[in-house]
Amino acid sequence: MDPDSPCLTTFCVGFDNRYSILECLAAVCWAPNQPLSIEKIRVDPPKAHEVRIRVLHTGICHTDGYTFMGHDSEGVFPCILGHEGAGIVESVGEGVTNVQVGDTVIPAYTPECGECKFCTSPKTNLCIKIRATQGKGLMPDGTTRFHSIPCEANGNKDVPIYHFMGCSTFSQYTVCADISVVKIDPKSDLSKVCLMGCGITTGIGAVTHTAKVEPGSTVAVLGVGGVGLAAVKGAVMAGAKRIIAIDKMPRKLELAQQCGATDLVNPDDYPGEKIQDVIIRMTDGGVDYSFECIGNVHTMRAALEMCHRGWGTSCIVGVAKAGEEISTRPFQLVTGRRWIGTAFGGVKSRSQLPGLVDAVNSGKLDIDCFVDYKVPFDKINDAFNDMLVSKTIRGIVNLHEFSEAK
Repeated sequence: MDPDSPCLTTFCVGFDNRYSILECLAAVCWAPNQPLSIEKIRVDPPKAHEVRIRVLHTGICHTDGYTFMGHDSEGVFPCILGHEGAGIVESVGEGVTNVQVGDTVIPAYTPECGECKFCTSPKTNLCIKIRATQGKGLMPDGTTRFHSIPCEANGNKDVPIYHFMGCSTFSQYTVCADISVVKIDPKSDLSKVCLMGCGITTGIGAVTHTAKVEPGSTVAVLGVGGVGLAAVKGAVMAGAKRIIAIDKMPRKLELAQQCGATDLVNPDDYPGEKIQDVIIRMTDGGVDYSFECIGNVHTMRAALEMCHRGWGTSCIVGVAKAGEEISTRPFQLVTGRRWIGTAFGGVKSRSQLPGLVDAVNSGKLDIDCFVDYKVPFDKINDAFNDMLVSKTIRGIVNLHEFSEAK
């Protein structure tokens, strides 16, 4: 297969790409805990207020892993995972005005319609316009744009394949709602800025947008994977005086130090002690801000309890397993601590994400440390497995490159 070809096969049923059905390759997740299957799928044309994108590069995030492992209550199978992608607009449906064919874009799992009471409020970045259908793996009209190719393996059936987080970037072509498509500078390196679709933006935004960390603050970051490292960078950008990185993996702590952490804490070095007690002792009463970037309800409690009495704020950034609950003694809150949460770092996707991408392009925001390696599409399962066991921060997949001829 020629990596520069637009797709495997194009079935034209009209004179405009808006009416073309494409066949392309996608990594399909047929059921929880089964290897992703790279196979031909059919991608329907975009309907009104939809955009079809040629995805060039995608990152692999732990949120993809949660659904893969069956921990996400909204996981619907079969589906196409992926939500850290970047590509080029291939066609647009009727009524689309925010992007046009040829634009360089990032699909955003947090849309921005600009009209609902959430979008018009400066207090949040949440948008509810397509939330109900997005959570079910569907497009706004309640249907999918992905279908299996009938063959003997699937009983010669046209099986609908569900979307994921409104993005589905593990496919060479995807279809998104227009309010979920962010136009960025065409000079951007898509093999890097694809990561701005989730982890990096979430971590930085949690610090700068949600918690609004002040200069001179003391900050603790629990879990310094991709999101946690971004939170460390966000704390540096905010002018924090002391940034404490907490993780059990020495390699991640080293990366955190490279990103600007001033203190490195491995809980294994303090057997028999609660990590919150360790941090309180280190900081003369606790930190001003803490960020839980793991998704573990026990470390969420620890993150709150290591905050300083009277003013400490703890922000939940990590995504916990479906059905889990958090707890603490009410006394922790009565004595002045605040517990808050964030989605996509409080960043409004279409209006604020382009500015962060520009910071990467100009060199003001260095994200090279987040990328462990780049792999061709046929190695996506290797990269996915490395992520699941925390071997990597991020592996970047080139969806139009293969280690062997296809």
